[in-house]
Amino acid sequence: MQKLEELKEYLLNSKRKADITQVLINNDELIVELEAKAIERFLKFLRDDKKCLFSMLVDICGVDYPQREKRFEVVYNLLSLKYNMRIRLKVFADEETIIPSATPVFSCAGWFEREAWDLYGVFFSNNNDLRRILTDYNFEGHPMRKDFPLTGHVEVRYDIEKKRVVYEPVKLTQEFRSFDFLSPWEGTEYILPGDEKAKQDK
Repeated sequence: MQKLEELKEYLLNSKRKADITQVLINNDELIVELEAKAIERFLKFLRDDKKCLFSMLVDICGVDYPQREKRFEVVYNLLSLKYNMRIRLKVFADEETIIPSATPVFSCAGWFEREAWDLYGVFFSNNNDLRRILTDYNFEGHPMRKDFPLTGHVEVRYDIEKKRVVYEPVKLTQEFRSFDFLSPWEGTEYILPGDEKAKQDK
């Protein structure tokens, strides 16, 4: 905890302090919030500064809060092998915000940014390979957004007659199904076989 406090003070007094909007320690984790445009230079600072040396980008992930004006949080998790410390960076974006790519600083960021683009639709500039990575090339929308329909837009199946994969609109024969028969999880009103023995006096 003391190391995190010291790093927090160091960052607030560093040459990159103007890029920081907020720094806090939560659950023994140092979290730094930044403007989106500052992410590349701040990552470079954390990687190269002698008192930081966060040489490993562990991952980049997205979070969606649709009620916010800037609905997406893009979260960068870094590890300093030298000092055995972790730091979390957060930038905020909406559907129109373009975030500078971290690939000039950490080459592995390209894969993480592709995933964030695929699942959330967050766009990263200067990423030369920003294409879908987990969903199909013809996939419509971004499935990790909270407003994405649970059923999706199309379903995929192999058509034996056409001898190829076909995409069709989702057709649900029944919107809601209730399987309450013989299920102890559905709040049944009747006694299940064998339960009548539980109330017998010994």
